[in-house]
Amino acid sequence: MIREMICVSCPIGCALRVELDDSGKVLSVSGNTRKRGEKYAIDECTNPVRMLTSTVKVNGGSLPVVPVKTSKPIPKGKMFECMAAINNEVVDAPIKLGDVLISNVCDTGADIVATNEV
Repeated sequence: MIREMICVSCPIGCALRVELDDSGKVLSVSGNTRKRGEKYAIDECTNPVRMLTSTVKVNGGSLPVVPVKTSKPIPKGKMFECMAAINNEVVDAPIKLGDVLISNVCDTGADIVATNEV
């Protein structure tokens, strides 16, 4: 099977072509101009991860929500589960930049961290 994608690991945006066997194992990567393009393609095909950004509801703050992000990329397949956890969370003000609002969200190893103050 052939999978085509655009590399986002640098501004060049190489058109990558990834050859996979029937079990999903990467056999070859072509089209990358940098070594990290190959790593990106392999990771994207075998274990895609994403940073998650959202907001958490705040009680008693100057704003009704605080922007948040994951402390590290999480598995793409866990995005909806993590969003459900974030949507169910309500925190009390004051919130400081960098406060951990949810530890180890959905057993991903990533924390939900405030990216502003309220």
